[in-house]
Amino acid sequence: MSDAVEIVGAGLAGCCLAWRLRERGVEARLVDDGRSGAASKVAAGLVNPVTGKNFEPSWRIGEFLPEAVEFFERAGAELGRQLWFPLPVVRLVTEKDWKKVAGKLDRPDVESWVERVDEEVDGWRAAVVLKGGGRVDVSGFCEGTRAAFEHRTPNVQPRTSKVVRCGGVFDLEAGVLGEHRSAKGEILTVKIPGHDGSRILIGGGGWLVPVGEGLFKVGATYEWDQLDGQPTQAGRERGEEILRALGVGDFEVVDHEAGVRPIVRRSMPLIGEVNGEVVFNGLGSKGSLYAPGVARRLAEWLVDGVEIDGELDAGRWLGS
Repeated sequence: MSDAVEIVGAGLAGCCLAWRLRERGVEARLVDDGRSGAASKVAAGLVNPVTGKNFEPSWRIGEFLPEAVEFFERAGAELGRQLWFPLPVVRLVTEKDWKKVAGKLDRPDVESWVERVDEEVDGWRAAVVLKGGGRVDVSGFCEGTRAAFEHRTPNVQPRTSKVVRCGGVFDLEAGVLGEHRSAKGEILTVKIPGHDGSRILIGGGGWLVPVGEGLFKVGATYEWDQLDGQPTQAGRERGEEILRALGVGDFEVVDHEAGVRPIVRRSMPLIGEVNGEVVFNGLGSKGSLYAPGVARRLAEWLVDGVEIDGELDAGRWLGS
């Protein structure tokens, strides 16, 4: 394929796809209208190996995590900035949840991610320290990618042979993938004097992620009806409630943002052709983990004709 691929949407999905196409010698043209409410603009970039109330490993994490780490380290080297920050994830467990969590610690697919368990934790039944986690500087990656590809785009644009829609929630609201269950999330950026910035905390229904220079992101809320990019007082109060649950009493809120996570079928990403359009959507709240690997698979299909993984094939799940 010698013609360009036009990528509509320069968030996490579109930017990862641009790099993957470039790896195959295909010109990628990023198009984005900069609307507010995009999840990539506010994402904390959290990567957590074992997640949720049920304390289960993220879907196919053994396959997708190494690829994501390698991708963001390489992209960071090209952009001249660190994008991947490995950090231990400390899962704080209540007395109520301990039996469920403890019952899974010896399971091979869980045990491989557990560094240790601390059972003397003030205010909690235990703390499970997980390895392999960290954060991605999503906004830095997207900003750097847009600038890099603008610089590399020739003055005379090549003829576009394919258009890929990577518009996140905006495409979902336009009906590109039919029904969706996207969720608005609000995130606070806070300054916490003297707080440990070497780990990610999860508990109290939320998380606290260090982002450098004494700053932390805390979140996130889930709002299923008001799908806009506007922060709310209720969202701020919920963020502060999470902070207090995690034992943080002294903090200063320096920013309050909102974005809408694009969520479709089983909160897993989809790629391929639906109703005559090529799409990459549905990254949900785990885009930092899945976007690089899924983008590679889409690029392989576009350029090399490699069949799309059945679990990711939008045409299979939604009809073409």
